[in-house]
Amino acid sequence: MRHGIELWAIAACGVFLIALPLFLHSDSALGFWFLCLLFALLGQSWNVLGGYGGQYSFGHAAFFGTGAYATAVLQVRLGLDPWSAAVLGVAASAVAGAAIGALSFRYGLRGSYFALVTLAFAEVFRVVANSVGFTGGGVGILIPLKLAAGNFQFMEKRSFYYVALAFVAVSLAATLWLARSRFGARLVALRENEAAAQALGIDPFRIKLGAITLSATLAGLAGVLYAQYFLYLDPGIAYGPTMSIAALLGPIVGGTGTVLGPLLGAVALRALGEGASRLTGDAPGLNLVLYGVVLVLTQRFLPDGLMGLSVRLGRLHA
Repeated sequence: MRHGIELWAIAACGVFLIALPLFLHSDSALGFWFLCLLFALLGQSWNVLGGYGGQYSFGHAAFFGTGAYATAVLQVRLGLDPWSAAVLGVAASAVAGAAIGALSFRYGLRGSYFALVTLAFAEVFRVVANSVGFTGGGVGILIPLKLAAGNFQFMEKRSFYYVALAFVAVSLAATLWLARSRFGARLVALRENEAAAQALGIDPFRIKLGAITLSATLAGLAGVLYAQYFLYLDPGIAYGPTMSIAALLGPIVGGTGTVLGPLLGAVALRALGEGASRLTGDAPGLNLVLYGVVLVLTQRFLPDGLMGLSVRLGRLHA
């Protein structure tokens, strides 16, 4: 019954998001919803590992930035076509995730230790990107403007919106599979009680390694989308704390360990941030303060996020 309701909710969101651009006639409105989808994709990548696996990453920018930088460098330095560069960029993120996971989970790191390791890797990647020449160093890297679908660049923001929606649909499908698969059940079992799950024959290293690789792949997809939309990267953007915070905050606000939670959380946070910026005139650092307040309030009053709130409201009306 629950899965049926969940599928109906996903279908309703899909219809709404597909039809939405037909009623939006300004680039700013389309840009707002594009960013909602981008951060929903990034949040979904974190949700796979943090929500279902219980492995909280504080440095998800390591995977996001690797996908973004790989696709940009392959285009600008090696002259590869953008679509092939995008595929390789996502693959690079998956390799980074597998490498970090192998190093972390081989030695049984979890909880705050794993969170700090991911944060450290994101900072190491930022320092490296800031130091080497092929990334453009601190100046960053600019992808040439060549408007054409074959160059993964589009004249209209509506086209970018639908590409982002397609990527989010892929992430939703992956998460829905995870929620229903035997692999996902083993991952949740490890989250709830690793010692008991291991006693039942579940291999923690193999399951967690698969989860972080899938999570990094989706984060890399978000990085590729960001690079092709904004056409500029620097180490502070790609590997900075803002992306890592955005990755975990969306699912926490929307509901960790749920399929639609990251999407709801991303929309709520973008709407809140947009409203605050209009009231205060984009005061420096306000977004981080706002995110901190939202995180504290969510943990205090909505520990299950917006999805948990919707379930409770549904029970009250039942």
